[in-house]
Amino acid sequence: MKKETKKKNKKSKWIFLGVVGIVYLLVFFLNKEQFYKISLVFVKIIKQMIPIFSIVIFLMFILNYFVSNEFLKKHMGEGSSIKAWVIAIVAGVLSIGPIYMWYPLMKELKKSGVKDRYIAAFLYNRGIKLQWLPMLVLYFSWKFSIVLLLVMLIVSIPQGIITEQLTQHKK
Repeated sequence: MKKETKKKNKKSKWIFLGVVGIVYLLVFFLNKEQFYKISLVFVKIIKQMIPIFSIVIFLMFILNYFVSNEFLKKHMGEGSSIKAWVIAIVAGVLSIGPIYMWYPLMKELKKSGVKDRYIAAFLYNRGIKLQWLPMLVLYFSWKFSIVLLLVMLIVSIPQGIITEQLTQHKK
């Protein structure tokens, strides 16, 4: 059943691409002036997004190359403090992929002595998606984006502390 779903997803992606291509061709043949206007807007958007995409790809490469599970365990253990907060927040922001893929690592880190507060901050900051940053800036401006991201980063600290307090009362 899983294979059928994957095949269906792949097929639907190609169908969507084909439909979009057909729509563009129809616009091209029916109204060339409108097609050129649409094309100019598309190129303008791509030019705005290229620098941001470059930064995002570079940051993701650096994270995947230099940060390992052992590094996280070592710096986010029992004796950690500000360094652990910074690592949890930055790793959360830079992490990619579906969240369920991170649960086994979080379980392993928790068994290794990483506090709940850091795990909560990591998971909270996964809400910041660098790959969507270009769209955020494009739609809402740099000022809004920076304020929103700073608030999310700062709020992750009390969020982690509260989560740890709540989980300790359950124990």
